[in-house]
Amino acid sequence: MALQSGDISKRVFRRVQRDDMGEVSLDSKMLKTLIELDGEKTLQEVAEKIGISMNELAPVVWKLLDLGLIESTADSAAVVNHDFFASLRKELSLAIGPIADILIEDALMDLNYTISNFPATSAPELVEMLARQIQRDEKRVLFQQKMLEKLKQLGFGMG
Repeated sequence: MALQSGDISKRVFRRVQRDDMGEVSLDSKMLKTLIELDGEKTLQEVAEKIGISMNELAPVVWKLLDLGLIESTADSAAVVNHDFFASLRKELSLAIGPIADILIEDALMDLNYTISNFPATSAPELVEMLARQIQRDEKRVLFQQKMLEKLKQLGFGMG
């Protein structure tokens, strides 16, 4: 799971129970971060609570992930079904043509996800990112309307 790129401030992580916790050495930032990662707070909220920037927090989270001490709640959250991505491809292709697949792939990479692990909670953000790529107003509005219908079927609106 790449954390080095994209905005991770809205990501949520939780601690993982391990039998060999006593064998892991943590510095104070890692310990404070580990204590705050409760599966509910976003990384931005954690950074504010412990008084560090997101730039300082990201490598700490990466290290905790690497040690197997935390996991993303998105890993177990509801993921969007392939029907959503089929609609997304179809509507975006109608709006901008064959480059749609590349834009979807790029947007997923920017959000640090793949199609197989994309959480339903990030679907509105993905639609908004892709809508910004559509130059013609009427096509952008039509794309947003169609995808809003699909998001409502999933139980999400656009923010």
